[in-house]
Amino acid sequence: MTQVENDFSGKKVNYYFDAAFSDLEQLTTKETTILITDENVFQLHQQKFDGWKTIVIRAGEEHKQQSTVDVIIGQLIAMEADRKTFIVGVGGGVVTDITGYAASVYMRGVKFGFVPTTILSMVDASIGGKNGVDVGVYKNLVGLIKQPEFLLFDYSLLQTLPYEQWVNGFAEVIKHACIKDTVLFALLEKFTLHDFTTNATLLADLIERNVNIKTTVVVNDEFEQGDRKLLNFGHTIGHAIENLHQLLHGHAISIGMVAACNLSEKLNGFHFDEATRIVKLLAKYHLPVDVETEYEKVFEVLKMDKKRNLKVMNFILLNKIGEAVIRPIELDELHKHLKEIL
Repeated sequence: MTQVENDFSGKKVNYYFDAAFSDLEQLTTKETTILITDENVFQLHQQKFDGWKTIVIRAGEEHKQQSTVDVIIGQLIAMEADRKTFIVGVGGGVVTDITGYAASVYMRGVKFGFVPTTILSMVDASIGGKNGVDVGVYKNLVGLIKQPEFLLFDYSLLQTLPYEQWVNGFAEVIKHACIKDTVLFALLEKFTLHDFTTNATLLADLIERNVNIKTTVVVNDEFEQGDRKLLNFGHTIGHAIENLHQLLHGHAISIGMVAACNLSEKLNGFHFDEATRIVKLLAKYHLPVDVETEYEKVFEVLKMDKKRNLKVMNFILLNKIGEAVIRPIELDELHKHLKEIL
């Protein structure tokens, strides 16, 4: 197990790479800790939860709602959790988002940590302190930014990850390459998903590289006043279609990235050949690049995106692969382009 300490505003967060789930006992005690996981993770790894007080929630983005948080809080009360209780979210992005939110509001805030179990949660969702829930079709509309005490990365948990969840997670990996890292982009072009799923060293290096990309961005702009907005590449339209079409997050973000590439060509002089490379890379990792949708419905959801400022949307476009920019776009102009870019 390798420990790396990261300085966020107001606190330090320890990352434990190449760890084992059993290392959790070195970081917190079973007597004062409650784990939160979902039914899928619990069924696959039930033996790991032996001896731990555990809350099991229903799996899936559709349950990332306030009603699930209410259930968790009810169980915390039943377990007599107090301000000294430590909470650990063990799961994918839905679990970590909900855990961080529930822990942050229970008794006005108790300490928490994460054990991410999916590619998506390891490289993206568990990092950066964003916690919250959806409100109907509106993604992450309610929540707060609060950092966990630690992240514990046990790569062996990925051995039971369904193939579609590998694909799902690689959308965020490709996003990082598009906005910040041309070397990573070339690496992804060189290898295949099969290479990463079968080569433990290659996978560990990939995860740690992506963790470092996101962490560096967040440390420099924790509360999303500038560069952290770049992490939303593909997410503005992606979030709008995700719940409308009940898509996996990564699938929706992949489609959103293609739309953002199309808009980058129209408004930002992004070269067609580079846009083609991105579409080819997404398809290579078995991610969808389009969807049949009603763009007016997409626009109605998109208007409530958190990146909107009055009648302007802060949209993330590309100058070139590895270089993203924030582009304010009038909603009327975005509406005009939406049918053409989707």
